[in-house]
Amino acid sequence: MPVVGVGIDVVDVARFGESLERTPALRDRLFTPSEATRPLASLAARFAAKEAIAKALGAPVGLAWHDAEIVSEESGRPRFELRGTVAARAESLGAVHVHVSLSHDAGIASAVVVLEG
Repeated sequence: MPVVGVGIDVVDVARFGESLERTPALRDRLFTPSEATRPLASLAARFAAKEAIAKALGAPVGLAWHDAEIVSEESGRPRFELRGTVAARAESLGAVHVHVSLSHDAGIASAVVVLEG
């Protein structure tokens, strides 16, 4: 299957935590209720994933943060659940599969997203 998009992002965990403390409404704006309960490093990685998928989709205007939710499979493996604006953009690009990898270590969270057609 052809690759139709790739995105990567990194987040400084402490700085992201400071942003969440400074602007408490940011947590609800960026994350779904189930995502919002995660620990800080996990939130930072999920934010990196949302930024990475936006890049993989060509960073179009109008994507809604809640339309790209990271859920964990029973094995612990992360995967995206796309809906609304994000699902529509992925479909318009012909993306059939979304691969995501998250990591956080040494104060940095990162994510890579690959879209396959």
